Amino acid sequence: MIRVALPYHLRNLARVGEEVEVAVNGPVTQRSVLDALESRYPVLCGTIREHGTARRRAYLRFFACAEDLSHEPPDALLPDAVASGDEPFMIIGAISGG
Repeated sequence: MIRVALPYHLRNLARVGEEVEVAVNGPVTQRSVLDALESRYPVLCGTIREHGTARRRAYLRFFACAEDLSHEPPDALLPDAVASGDEPFMIIGAISGG
């Protein structure tokens, strides 16, 4: 099982706790984790990735093992610690302003 940590607004929307677990068949990539997450929690479809392009929404970032993975290719393998369930794949709400 892959652990996914969600920001407050997505937790509220999906009515879940801070962290959820999803099953991924095949390689553990950003795409496969997000596909599994949206499959298990359909209400999250379109909130993390754009509907038509599946690109990451501008104010969300992806982290794993203390690394920002937001600009990595969606099919790049996630770290082994995420694939084994030792570390979560984190979706973080970015903050902007001045």
